[in-house]
Amino acid sequence: MANPPLSSHASARGKAPVATRALLNGRGHVCALGLGTANLGGLYEPCEPDTALDLVDEALALGVTHLDTAPWYGFGQSETYLRSALAPHARETYTLSTKVGRLLRADAPVHPSQIGEDGQKVFCTSSPLNVVYDYSYDGVQRSVEESLARLGLDRLDIAFIHDPDVTGVRTRDLLGGAARALEDLRDQGVIRAYGAGMNQAAQLTEIVRESGCDVILLAGRYTLLEQGALDDLLPACLERRVSVVVGGVYNSGLLADPEHGHYDYAAVPEALRDRARRMQAVCARHGVSLKAAALQFPAAHPAVVSTLVGVGTTAHLRENVALWQQPVPQDCWAELREAGLLRPDAPVPDAPPEREMP
Repeated sequence: MANPPLSSHASARGKAPVATRALLNGRGHVCALGLGTANLGGLYEPCEPDTALDLVDEALALGVTHLDTAPWYGFGQSETYLRSALAPHARETYTLSTKVGRLLRADAPVHPSQIGEDGQKVFCTSSPLNVVYDYSYDGVQRSVEESLARLGLDRLDIAFIHDPDVTGVRTRDLLGGAARALEDLRDQGVIRAYGAGMNQAAQLTEIVRESGCDVILLAGRYTLLEQGALDDLLPACLERRVSVVVGGVYNSGLLADPEHGHYDYAAVPEALRDRARRMQAVCARHGVSLKAAALQFPAAHPAVVSTLVGVGTTAHLRENVALWQQPVPQDCWAELREAGLLRPDAPVPDAPPEREMP
């Protein structure tokens, strides 16, 4: 399956934007290449308002019109920055997803999940708010209401239940709480579609099979490095017509830089680092960047409608758009398969992307 051609609609700079894809069940659409906005919340390093404004403007100008955020990102900062950055843009020119399950409260103590291995907060932000995990019906209703206020919007395109496995909440409890609340909000037109976003496939598979969700966000578990989601999750999504948004395509940096990148935000097992090196060597033999192959690979699966990239600068954003458009020869995919580096049943792009450079 080829990456989709450019849409015929012009962007703000007169260039053709990245194509949009309809959700499998018809509840809206998203851009095939989207922007994750954790960096706007100060992930790893502070983000200033002007940086956020420039990044969002550049994304929309390049046709990257699916923006994904969360209350968790900077404890409200990402959503607040998006309010200012999106204000000049017509609502129909972008789609926006945010997440539920983490309320923000000034009178709450710092939750352990907010602290990284270095003893500092995960997000470099001056936000006075702390996280309270709440996947209940009422908590999710409040979460959406508060996100809309921070974003300055009256509706959301997608709401994801955010990492319920962090607190061990069971799927059956989500069905009676968070999922039911989001279904009601969908019926009321407050959100267009809902689902769950996680870094693992097992519980997402349960949610797909047992709820009425429309779309899921799978981070780091369907990549060039690992395709276990082909066993259960992706077939379930096709069967139930649930769309998939893919994040973490570089596996926390390992597929961007096999020598120095992390894996799942932690140290890399040597066997995985060696596997990434071998992939890089195959790609190099075909004149292809490993990053380009990693970015483009998940989009070939028929359930995948959007691929998110998280970047902190406009230069990195332009680099990823260029990687999205870099031709990857069929011989490269074939050699990856022959070397045992890619599952034989994993779909791959069947032709170079038919996209012009922005």
